Amino acid sequence: MKAIRISKKKMAVMCIVVTSAVLAIWTAWGNTALMVDAVTISSSRIPATFSGFRIAQVSDLHNAEFGKNNAELLKLLSESRPDSIVITGDLIDAQHTDVWIALCFAQESVRIAPTYYVTGNHEAVSPQYDILKAGLEAAGVIVLEDEAVYLERGGETIALIGLADPDFTVKGDMFGEVPAMVSTKLGNLIDDESGCTVLLSHRPELFETYVDCGVDLVLSGHAHGGQFRLPFIGGLVAPNQGLFPKYDAGLYTNGSTNMVVSRGIGNSIIPFRFNNRPEIVLVELNAE
Repeated sequence: MKAIRISKKKMAVMCIVVTSAVLAIWTAWGNTALMVDAVTISSSRIPATFSGFRIAQVSDLHNAEFGKNNAELLKLLSESRPDSIVITGDLIDAQHTDVWIALCFAQESVRIAPTYYVTGNHEAVSPQYDILKAGLEAAGVIVLEDEAVYLERGGETIALIGLADPDFTVKGDMFGEVPAMVSTKLGNLIDDESGCTVLLSHRPELFETYVDCGVDLVLSGHAHGGQFRLPFIGGLVAPNQGLFPKYDAGLYTNGSTNMVVSRGIGNSIIPFRFNNRPEIVLVELNAE
């Protein structure tokens, strides 16, 4: 039998084609394979009655849909059995806003658990934000714009603080005034009687400000996990942080302040992500 010989050039082309196909399949799957990432936060500042309290975080949905009317997303949320659901900004996308998708999700979210919402930079530039806010409040979502509420459990409380995105006040932060502005806002919302504080803020790049203000736990988003995640390196690029962002995903700790940065769910200007599955973050509190 005559042996079949394949030239090195043809072999190289075949390898490129196969590798490209595998990467394309991996990328397509990775943009739709929604997952739940669990994080446990332990602290002596957490009241004993809140030990085991579960917060499901949805961030940067950007009008994405997972199943009809986000049925897959809502199913994962329900199965996570959260005590509260928090939405940390960019529920809509300023480039192709669909308020109805956002409100359909919110109307079902409140059936699962009390739902709290803070804005992101996309809401700040959207002319439809007022419509979105009114619809969210009508659905029963608690919209926090530079204000605090108290969660109560077994006679003890945690302060839940929500910051409006800085872009509502300062566009672009050319002169670096955003940290001082955020510090002033937090100073007005946190006092000696606040106890344990959980902050909802879209912007992870302000972590040092949150630390300086004595926040116990921050839930944030905005970075999209760095959009393209590289092995052993992490995220490639994030808004307001640039290349190789410092705060792209996961848990960060400085002193007594913890910050959880969600990789988010949807995409925006860059329409796909790589090696970076969309996620719901499930934070469980543990009193020490």
